[in-house]
Amino acid sequence: MMKKRLFTPGPISVPEDVLLEMAKPIIHHRTPEFLEIAKQAIEDLKYFFQTKNDVFIIAGSGTAAMEAAVVNVLSPGEKALVISAGKFGERFVELVKTFGAEAIVIEPGWGNPVDLENIKSVLKQNRDIKAVFATLVETSTGTSYDIEGLGKLVSDFPETLLIVDGISGLGAVECKTDLWGIDILVSGSQKALSLPPGLSFISISEKAWEKINNSSTPRYYLDLKKYKKAMEKFDFPFTMAVSLVCGLKKSLEKIKQQGIENLWRMHRKRAMAVRGAAIAMGLEIFSKSPSDAVTAIVLPHTIDGEKFCSDMRKEFGMSVAGGQDKLKGRVIRISHFGYQDDFDTIAVIAGIEVMLKKYKHQVELGSGVKQAMKILFSLQ
Repeated sequence: MMKKRLFTPGPISVPEDVLLEMAKPIIHHRTPEFLEIAKQAIEDLKYFFQTKNDVFIIAGSGTAAMEAAVVNVLSPGEKALVISAGKFGERFVELVKTFGAEAIVIEPGWGNPVDLENIKSVLKQNRDIKAVFATLVETSTGTSYDIEGLGKLVSDFPETLLIVDGISGLGAVECKTDLWGIDILVSGSQKALSLPPGLSFISISEKAWEKINNSSTPRYYLDLKKYKKAMEKFDFPFTMAVSLVCGLKKSLEKIKQQGIENLWRMHRKRAMAVRGAAIAMGLEIFSKSPSDAVTAIVLPHTIDGEKFCSDMRKEFGMSVAGGQDKLKGRVIRISHFGYQDDFDTIAVIAGIEVMLKKYKHQVELGSGVKQAMKILFSLQ
């Protein structure tokens, strides 16, 4: 039977000990036993987020936390600046508009870094902007953004919040919530936390609570005031995904033992290996500011990326992601998080080499693998 290897940017492969934790007999979500598990998970999430602020768990995918970040902060008619350079920046635009707020959209272009001076200029011209929405890592393009620099910029506007989608970046790239002045940060379970999909997370600063307490946008399930009240007992306002929280506790224990800085370094090394291998194979990296969470590789124009991904799955059991929207068919995306090691990274590069050869693309077999091994194992 063919072994399946996941290199998609969520869902990802889950470690066996985390899977076993979630396979234990279910317990009731209102018992002291479960509330103690939740308490520990929430405390460890603060370490993962690098924050002392409130952190909440929401049963729902990452988009649930993104929506919570909008409906709890903005009232209809208020202005928000949204940095949109990919599918998930676009999602924030859609959410802002859906709930009746006005979106001022900055579009640096897919794969391009953002011009902070441009952001500063827009904020000066629109002093009534209530929040800036940004993305730590844009999954669709494999691009990282200067959230630290953005945080310093937004801090000069005391009435404006910085809200960041960290779903595909948190844990994979450096992110220091409090130090960088991030007021609301959202994340999801199926990325660097190495869990199945189904949980999302959100951290809230004191500055953000002032806005939340005055927002008039209707909400119910995603009302963060309900979560804050329940959190006084490390409880939840609604039925929680018990098994996933048990897995979360285990995963966070492992991350704390490893150290968050080491986790960042691990992702960087594997990302550098994949980028180096791609160039050695004669391919290009799509992003001008590539992330360490996921790498988007441009395929030769003669190759259909969707078919390439399908064939990789069928022939090698390797799942890599195709492009989204305007990048569909043009790129493949390889994630660097989840339960994988350096030899998994080498394996996916080898798979890409063989598949390129099958597609009659000129590539020297072993060229990418050789370069990756040099980077991964510091070989000369």
